[in-house]
Amino acid sequence: MHDKSFVPFTKEMKKDYTILVPNMLPMHFRLMVSVFKTYGYKMELLDDTGADVAEVGLEYTHNDTCYPAILVVGQFIKALRSGKYNPDKTALIMSQTGGGCRASNYISLIRKALKKAGFGHVPVISFSITGLEDHPGFRMSLKKLHGLMYAVLYGDLMMHLVGRVRPYEIEPGSATQLAEKWTRRLGRELGAEGKICYKHVKENYKAIVEEFAAIPMQTRNTVQVGVVGEIFVKYSPLANNNLEDFLVSEGAEVTVPGLLDFCLYCVYNSLVEYRVYKRKKLAYPFVKWAYKKICQRREDLSRAVTENSMLSGFMNFEKVPVLTEGIISTAVKMGEGWLLTAEMLELCEEGCTNIVCTQPFGCLPNHICGKGMMKPIKARYPHVNIVAIDYDAGASRVNQENRIKLMLANARKEKAERTAKKTAPETMCPVVY
Repeated sequence: MHDKSFVPFTKEMKKDYTILVPNMLPMHFRLMVSVFKTYGYKMELLDDTGADVAEVGLEYTHNDTCYPAILVVGQFIKALRSGKYNPDKTALIMSQTGGGCRASNYISLIRKALKKAGFGHVPVISFSITGLEDHPGFRMSLKKLHGLMYAVLYGDLMMHLVGRVRPYEIEPGSATQLAEKWTRRLGRELGAEGKICYKHVKENYKAIVEEFAAIPMQTRNTVQVGVVGEIFVKYSPLANNNLEDFLVSEGAEVTVPGLLDFCLYCVYNSLVEYRVYKRKKLAYPFVKWAYKKICQRREDLSRAVTENSMLSGFMNFEKVPVLTEGIISTAVKMGEGWLLTAEMLELCEEGCTNIVCTQPFGCLPNHICGKGMMKPIKARYPHVNIVAIDYDAGASRVNQENRIKLMLANARKEKAERTAKKTAPETMCPVVY
């Protein structure tokens, strides 16, 4: 039963309502918005950043609220107050997974904040595969889900390639511009009028990789840095103060685990539920098949990178849960759960031992699975260089960046020492007569 603040998004609203989307993953979400537009939805991605977003959010929540929720509330209300949109013809959309934290519960918090701000009549659409709420004007179909799944795959591919090429490009912005070009094209192919053929998808993979590999690049002395953490803070430039841009400007090559990894984590958790609790017996065979199928799709994506360029691909996801053995149980699934620990272990296995662990201040699951796992990870990988950064409305950006600079300084020192060891001549034994 819905609460009193629930306003459904009706079929009539679809005709002339603008749906505002909070921006978590710029490349992925632009592609997803392009797909939804082909189905007749008027959607806009909110790209505004800056401290004023958090300030607006704090007006209608409170300091103890999770930082990502403060930002989403701030983005929505700032947009509705901007005069750019007619609040009587505007709807908002928020994802729900059915899990804890912002993944499900914060949609009620958004509605409460909207009511307080005088926008209680604005519908908030629950974007959920499991159908947690009923919105007649916004319903998912197998065709839409199919298109969105490939949007995630393409988004992961382009995010990975931009991360690999951007630090070395001769013409700044070349990799980002190429990703935007492909986003416009792929949105049409994955949309209502498109017909997804997997053979053509793999041809697209090859073409995308080859075009990125053809971008003029030059050798630069960089250090590899991985970014992990709470899903919103990890990906959103608004939430992490443009962390990726900052790292690149400081001479780093940035690796950010893909969104598909989180999707596979959610599917894998269903398998664990059956193995541990014997729940969802009827669904188990289908979930197991889906997990294998999506892992194969991810492997094809990785193979396209390694076969058509000199760039690195992805670790087989089926190996990722195995990395956690002896450190954290895969039954730990609140928030990012075991995946957060596994992503750090995966980076170490791939040779990226410099890691920024991003977390909202006071986020208990991420403090446990992120910061709390640093000691056992360092025990397994003694040379790992991890810094945990808290993000909050009251946090100092200068302090955050100074701590990251210290981590980068340690990374450069470690790299220089390794290089010196490799180039040092072998010690000659003295000849005794």
